[in-house]
Amino acid sequence: MKEKVSHYFELQSLHTTVRTEVLAGFTTFISMAYILFVNPSVLGASGMDQGAVFTATALASALGSILMGVYAKYPIATAPALGINAFFAYSVCVGMGVPWETALAGVFIASVLFIFITIFKLRELIIQAIPTDLKFAISGGIGLFIAFLGLNEGGIIVANDSTLVGLGSLSVGTTWLTIFGLTLTAILMIRKVPGGVFIGMVATTVLGLLTGLIQAPTQIVSAAPSLKPTFFVALKHVGDINSVQLWVVVLTFLLVTFFDTAGTLVGLANQAGFIKDNQMPRVGKALAADSTAMLAGSLFGTSPVGAYVESSSGIAVGGRSGLTAVTTGILFLLSLFFSPLLSVVTSQVTAPALIVVGVLMAQSLKNIHWESMEIAIPAFLILLGMPLTYSISDGIALGFIFYPITMIAAKRGKEVSPVMYALFFVFVGFMWILNVA
Repeated sequence: MKEKVSHYFELQSLHTTVRTEVLAGFTTFISMAYILFVNPSVLGASGMDQGAVFTATALASALGSILMGVYAKYPIATAPALGINAFFAYSVCVGMGVPWETALAGVFIASVLFIFITIFKLRELIIQAIPTDLKFAISGGIGLFIAFLGLNEGGIIVANDSTLVGLGSLSVGTTWLTIFGLTLTAILMIRKVPGGVFIGMVATTVLGLLTGLIQAPTQIVSAAPSLKPTFFVALKHVGDINSVQLWVVVLTFLLVTFFDTAGTLVGLANQAGFIKDNQMPRVGKALAADSTAMLAGSLFGTSPVGAYVESSSGIAVGGRSGLTAVTTGILFLLSLFFSPLLSVVTSQVTAPALIVVGVLMAQSLKNIHWESMEIAIPAFLILLGMPLTYSISDGIALGFIFYPITMIAAKRGKEVSPVMYALFFVFVGFMWILNVA
């Protein structure tokens, strides 16, 4: 059996072993296991059943990771992506007042479109259409938005009638719990400790239990929560996607997931040494695995699934084959039996994770050409627009509307693709629908 596994994943040619790959898969799982508890917390704000979301998260992550490993043979794990889940819950459901069932249908339609894009090889066309600088701005803007959510949920930043926002009260115990978690997680990340985010969450939870700030669970292991509240709900509500506003939401799900996944895949493949002559082998299979997991995730009951940058931790300890991702997938399946721990993972526990992931996503901002005002202005509007409007889609709309204008003003209008001009009108209509209609 060991020889067959080794042969299928080509371990010898990749200069790795079964032991190394399994260790790498475990490392990746520990690094991204926080999503099992963060995702239900974030999507719970939309009204979704947190137990069902926990199960959906585990199943979608397992399916995507195993597919990525067996089919694409990459050491890259997948799970519901942070950022787009915040867009789902806070922008679409809370901000726009869209029922979560309809939003889930939007994820389903976006995933079907994602699959068609993969099948018909439209990836290059879409990637070329949106400027690289704006892709980096979107990623960085989502990072700021996630961090803002974390700071608010942890009590570090609160609403203020005089200044809109202000510093939270340092006399509140739960706020100090967040500060402790953020400090510890930051130290672990700086020291490059594998699973730093997960360890930080565990330590914060333990401190909360010891101080009485978090109520202890009645049990630790139990049967997986039922999927019934969310299972196939997306399919039943496809007919609800019947307005321009909701189609813009679908487009946003598609674009953000697509570019986040594409960027992550390329970055991780480069880290693992797979990129040759600026080409990523089996990229079509990787995107197919990813889009299939996104489709299944929408049917299970979770926001879009994508490749996880935390896979870099497994690659860093030697993971080079699909066996790494398969191992991570299997561990996600085993995690189904630990749902009672959801009750102890409060917003103060997940807040540091959101803030740190925000920092990681904001690193893309260094690649933007800030010296060119025609680029800097739309990029800055995307970056600042997301947290200040409390909406990822509004931030993207601001940047995409101004981009053709600034490029024309700089006499570079011919460099703007027809797709970007089309998106200009789409987002103008989107803003009108949100604020006038």
